[in-house]
Amino acid sequence: MEYLDRMFSLKGKTAVITGGAGILGGEISRGLGRAGAKIIICDLKNAGEAAADLGKENIEADGFFIDVLKKNVIEEAAAGIIDRHKRVDILINAAGGNLKEATTSADLSFFDLPLAAMEKVIALNLFGGAILPSQVFGKEMIKNSDGGTIINISSMNAFRPLTRIPGYSAAKAAVSNFTQWLAVHLAQEYNKKIRVNAIAPGFFLTTQNKYLLTDEKGGLTQRGQSIINHTPMGKFGEQSDLAGICIYLASEASGFVTGTVIPVDGGFSAFSGV
Repeated sequence: MEYLDRMFSLKGKTAVITGGAGILGGEISRGLGRAGAKIIICDLKNAGEAAADLGKENIEADGFFIDVLKKNVIEEAAAGIIDRHKRVDILINAAGGNLKEATTSADLSFFDLPLAAMEKVIALNLFGGAILPSQVFGKEMIKNSDGGTIINISSMNAFRPLTRIPGYSAAKAAVSNFTQWLAVHLAQEYNKKIRVNAIAPGFFLTTQNKYLLTDEKGGLTQRGQSIINHTPMGKFGEQSDLAGICIYLASEASGFVTGTVIPVDGGFSAFSGV
């Protein structure tokens, strides 16, 4: 057990999680905290409350306001974090989501999707969900003599575009590409001990997608049932399913892993449908 503790332990590490007060970001935060990391929740709202909840589990945590679409606000948060906690070892870019207004439906065709809604979805998931926080926190992380790790959140949409959500699919495909680019760039230009990877969650019920996957009575929509039928494990993911892979990517267990996009999807991406 000492070997496993040493391999996967995050003791002494400081982890920043953007979107950390959300459902998926919150569960990732809890998992990293249980593995020993100091958790810094960064979110538009409820960051302090989410940190306090982790504190009830004896996880050292702090909360900071952040708007991932405004670089100056990210810089202010980063300055406060460095001043209070001295360094950042782990960055989890968990901010993101989709909009109903950027989703095709019987009432809204692709040809009528508002540009503003599409721009917001792409900006939130690509710039706010990966690029801008990586610029700001990455600038601090490259100073670490023992390196650090950045974990982005891609999606099944990056492997195989899904119907109805063109902006979200395009943005997540770009996140995967950016993850690989940044892994190479930081290692070659700044610090070979900085690793950058992404996870690509399959299908999890969240506030952003519930309207697409379940009906008013709580049953599955046709889309929801199609997903279950195409997932060999026959279920939606549980929020806790994301914690383990993030602990792995943040720990010494993945010390030679960078530039990857790892599916966490119950086999969805491996199944041809036949």
